[in-house]
Amino acid sequence: MNAPLNITLAQINPIVGDLAYNKGKILTYWQDAPEGTDLVLFPELAICGYPAEDLILKPFFMREIERVIGEILEASASLKSAAIIGTPWEIDSKTYNAALLIENGEILNVTAKHHLPNYGVFDERRIFARGPLPTPVSFRGTKLGIMICEDMWSSDVAAHLKSEGAEILIVPNASPYDCDKDDIRLNSAKDRACETGLPLFYVNQIGGQDELVFDGKSFVLDENATVIRQGAEFEEGLYSANEVIAGGEELAEIYGALKLGLHDYITKNGFPGVLIGLSGGVDSALTAVIAADALGPGKVHCVMMPSQYTSQDSLDDAAALAKNLDVHLGNIPITEAVEALAPTIESYVGPNAPAVTYENIQSRSRGLILMALSNAMGYMVLTTGNKSEMAVGYTTLYGDMCGGFNALKDVYKTQVYDLCSWRNAQSPVIPERIITKAPTAELKDNQTDQDTLPPYDALDDILACLIEADMGLDAIVARGHDRETVARVWKMLDRAEYKRRQAPPGVKITKRSFGRERRYPITNHFVNIVEKQGI
Repeated sequence: MNAPLNITLAQINPIVGDLAYNKGKILTYWQDAPEGTDLVLFPELAICGYPAEDLILKPFFMREIERVIGEILEASASLKSAAIIGTPWEIDSKTYNAALLIENGEILNVTAKHHLPNYGVFDERRIFARGPLPTPVSFRGTKLGIMICEDMWSSDVAAHLKSEGAEILIVPNASPYDCDKDDIRLNSAKDRACETGLPLFYVNQIGGQDELVFDGKSFVLDENATVIRQGAEFEEGLYSANEVIAGGEELAEIYGALKLGLHDYITKNGFPGVLIGLSGGVDSALTAVIAADALGPGKVHCVMMPSQYTSQDSLDDAAALAKNLDVHLGNIPITEAVEALAPTIESYVGPNAPAVTYENIQSRSRGLILMALSNAMGYMVLTTGNKSEMAVGYTTLYGDMCGGFNALKDVYKTQVYDLCSWRNAQSPVIPERIITKAPTAELKDNQTDQDTLPPYDALDDILACLIEADMGLDAIVARGHDRETVARVWKMLDRAEYKRRQAPPGVKITKRSFGRERRYPITNHFVNIVEKQGI
């Protein structure tokens, strides 16, 4: 290898499908790279954004990508550095997840992704053809070994590149955030550096894309697998000097993911702001705080919709929260709406309908009001249910589930409390009583969540065992849980699948969120077999 290359990592936030925007961002970062940079690295599929899903199956979309790449080639003729840019690319009528090495108006090399992930949120085998094992690319006297994202997670690609003479490993990524991903991702990179004895340059995108959030945290490892350079989390930036940025604590990272995921969903989809039904409870309070932090208080419109069961504490707490956040708080009582609807329903079903019939009229009245305000104002309604409630169906279809996005969809109730305490430690905005009082839906007198559900610390542990760990009944009971309670929670989890299919998208923060990562049948009798056989 000749003199060491000066490589700059461009950690950017693309928008899926906005080819002109992404082109402009790529060229801006490329042009802004420090003087003396040889090579600028951009994330996986930076041209189209990740994941572009079935957009890539549209021939017209691929033609547009070719046109935009042509414009980038023209612009690159005046730049002193080269770049590696991720893009879908057609070769012999097959579409690949590729990295283009571009210099001085020419494509010097095309590397296609070899390992296509087809698990969790990934579905690349449906979209892309599998590339061959990559071979090193000669660039300014150095042999580059390019491994696109998943190619780094197994040892064969790095080993092959090393055997073919690679001197540096280059890893363009679009690796989404979850609570457990950071160490796993870095350890995989360190394994490849240790196995090959080669330095490794890893660039990751940032930003929210539907339910996914990309955290950045790009890094460089030396040949001893020591981190010598690292990008910030949830922030765009160019990284060329040897600088290691300390990672945040887990709650700070989770909060950052929720904030960025909400911000990008609202702004990238062109909404002027958000509507939130405040209840005086902890979930809507945390949602409002995240929204105000993400979008600014001027874009957050809250509405209190009291019923006859709404306590004065709830009214006071919601007002105090809105004042602390400096967000608008409206008040639209639902008593008259409920009183108008209840007799109509009773006239049809009779006086002995289950109480939940009338309890849910309250929730659905609130949903109707919020959606009407959304029509009038153009703001998106945020739902506020947490993962614990979504898991067991403790939520009302067409009521508190009405809305377009949910920042807390993948956040367990115990994490909601932890995040509230963490956020208050930064600056106290959530009234303490919201955090300390017993959680309640306030749909009837003296109601609390624990009338229906196990205590949240027990419930959340059982749910994590069932959802993230796929554990069986005996294994969960061995953790100290009551067998009947575990069986009941399991049944509630499976029977609520029909509700979750109709829920809005929300930020993913765990390794297994509801949706594409957990695909369970709605019609499902396995839970009945488990209960009967005690397995």
